[in-house]
Amino acid sequence: MKLVALNPTTPGSRHQYNLTKNLLSKHNNIFKNLTLNVFKNTGRSSNTGHITSAHKGGGCKKKFRKVNFNSFRTKSIVLMLNYDPYRNAFISVNFDFYSKFFFYSTTTQTIFPGSVSVCQKKKLELFFGNKSILINFPIGALISNVSKLSFGHEMSKYSRAAGTYCQIIQKKNQKIQIRLPSGKFVLMFSNLFATFGRVSNNKSNLVLLGKAGRNRLRGIRPCVRGVAMNPVDHPHGGRTNGGRASVTPWGKLTKGKPTVKKNE
Repeated sequence: MKLVALNPTTPGSRHQYNLTKNLLSKHNNIFKNLTLNVFKNTGRSSNTGHITSAHKGGGCKKKFRKVNFNSFRTKSIVLMLNYDPYRNAFISVNFDFYSKFFFYSTTTQTIFPGSVSVCQKKKLELFFGNKSILINFPIGALISNVSKLSFGHEMSKYSRAAGTYCQIIQKKNQKIQIRLPSGKFVLMFSNLFATFGRVSNNKSNLVLLGKAGRNRLRGIRPCVRGVAMNPVDHPHGGRTNGGRASVTPWGKLTKGKPTVKKNE
């Protein structure tokens, strides 16, 4: 996908940078059983109408695609690439040769319609999109959709966003040390599944919306600074934060307070 700047015919398009999605299929509603109708997220209580989640509301209606992260022992062919409104990575429609059914999966880079992807525990050829356990990948390999558990519903845990990847750093007995997209190093069991290659749409962070209206179409409402509010609305209100450290609207510290769980 190429990043292009629009011809500034209007003030809203003067600073826009968009991705050309000419490789994506326009037939997104073929598989009705793989989509769920989801209404707009208002960010309010359905009973009282009070705001329960700030900076949300409005936007276009979206359909939720059921992406399969738990595909084990499959051999599938990619039929088309689709846009998914609920994630910044692209998804692909695959047909499984073994079980004879269609499913959605996140796409890795350099995957196009006609590509064949294999998922198995045995050692396989290192083609982009193939899925296997960590012990089968060499040191230094870039992987994505790394699972955290070998059972249960939380199969793919790490590196699912667009353009992200993990890297295998070291192999120790039955454990593999990998580097997460955040730069953190973790030890994982060698029998966990991962996909070879990085996630597609690596230029998604370079897109510039150009105007506030495009954010409103995504269901994002304006975020007002606390210092611009009245003292009754925010601890920073009254055109000064009162000499205190930066806090949330509920008085909790926003800088310097550790938020990462030690058990992770």
